[in-house]
Amino acid sequence: MRVAIIGIGAIAGMHARALGDIPGVELVAATCRTEAKGRAFAEQFGCTWHDDTAKMLRREKPDVVTIATPSGAHLDAALKAIRKDIHIICEKPLEITTKRIDRMIAAADKAGVALGAIFPQRFNPVIQTVHAAAAARRFGELAVAASAVPWWRDDAYYGPGRWQGTLSLDGGGALMNQSIHGVDALQWIAGAAMDDLPAEVNPIESVAAFTAVKSHDPAQLEVEDTCVAVLRLKNGGLGQLLAATSLYPGQLRRFTFGGRGGTAEIEEEQLVTWQFRESQFDDEATRERFGGASSTSGGAADPMAIDYSCHTRNFISFFDAVAAGKRPALDGREGRKAVAIIEACYKSARTGRIVSLKD
Repeated sequence: MRVAIIGIGAIAGMHARALGDIPGVELVAATCRTEAKGRAFAEQFGCTWHDDTAKMLRREKPDVVTIATPSGAHLDAALKAIRKDIHIICEKPLEITTKRIDRMIAAADKAGVALGAIFPQRFNPVIQTVHAAAAARRFGELAVAASAVPWWRDDAYYGPGRWQGTLSLDGGGALMNQSIHGVDALQWIAGAAMDDLPAEVNPIESVAAFTAVKSHDPAQLEVEDTCVAVLRLKNGGLGQLLAATSLYPGQLRRFTFGGRGGTAEIEEEQLVTWQFRESQFDDEATRERFGGASSTSGGAADPMAIDYSCHTRNFISFFDAVAAGKRPALDGREGRKAVAIIEACYKSARTGRIVSLKD
């Protein structure tokens, strides 16, 4: 499997390291406009640098591209690959609006190429364990699903010349960029807990949200650094979202899922609570496996302080689907769900109204 990377930003190095751990996968090229950055990246990871995406695709003819450009540039990169019948796996968010994501999905479907999303938290073993419990209905009727991302980003992160914090390329702030992993994991687990919910249906029915800029210069930051939202699930249960880059010094990401049958609480990689009305033989082993303190900050204050092993598993899942000629489990339609929830939150914050999601 010959792979190329479109966009040599901070996340591209993580992609390259993850790809390097997968047998049978070769990173052949990467593209960016800046020569010094491109040549340094090519030397570090043993690939070819190109200053133009179309030229790279034409000359290198990769089987797959990973897209690591700023979020609002994902559509353009994807369409260039689709025109060359090249499969695509794209960093979160797939794009900054559902309208742009729908264009990606439609183009990929028409060309018959695979479109995959990168949401590495779905490949975090502790998240997968809670997802399996939800699918097994161990929580009973899910009453609460909550995600908290109480992070910090310093002023330099949103500084002049950075695409982060801009509406055109970031599409939103703490909710769209940092907390989207929590949003996706929440809806993925909540959906698994619901009987007879079709796979394509978003498990969130409606949202009510507030946003604010509290710890950064509002004249410099076009988007929110703080968001709180309440969700109504399609089963009638309730959810909560906290998304922040305003909370110095930054704390670990947290999740709570529970109902009459039991409760699970996660703090990054640690399973803080794992209690059910009906115990199973392996519950104690699960508590022991995930009971230790988290070994990573998960990016709470440093965007690059994350383990790329979940990226590796995300890539492997996609490559296996491509090799088998199957639709990836985490495809464009799955990747769209988190952005749809975030769009609804932003609309609620603008209008002061409860906003219903449309499937």
